[in-house]
Amino acid sequence: EVQLVESGGGLASAGGSLRLSCKASGFTVDDYAIGWFRQAAGKERERIAAMSSSGGTTTYYSHSVKGRFTISSDTAKNTVYLQMDSLKPEDTAVYYCAADRHWMTLVAGDERYVAHWGQGALVTVSS
Repeated sequence: EVQLVESGGGLASAGGSLRLSCKASGFTVDDYAIGWFRQAAGKERERIAAMSSSGGTTTYYSHSVKGRFTISSDTAKNTVYLQMDSLKPEDTAVYYCAADRHWMTLVAGDERYVAHWGQGALVTVSS
């Protein structure tokens, strides 16, 4: 069974840092494109970061997080991370990791067609 489990959410102060983890089971992260999305209260879900399969040589960051967030992976742990630095109150949201075999589906396609989703992790940034 394919499963993605996020952890590492919580409360941070503006300017602080948090690291989210996305532990995969049932598949190898190196075989999939992996991405992070977020959804703030009352807003649509937003794709914010992604890395390609086979070593993650290609990455994507949304304008809202570029330069502050970094996506990475540890294939030995079959885990993908989102390091979030210089946090802002507007980063407050539920963060989801997602996986799909197809890069374009993950970074540009209709997210309803993304194959696998985690359950979400709440990040709250106080001012």
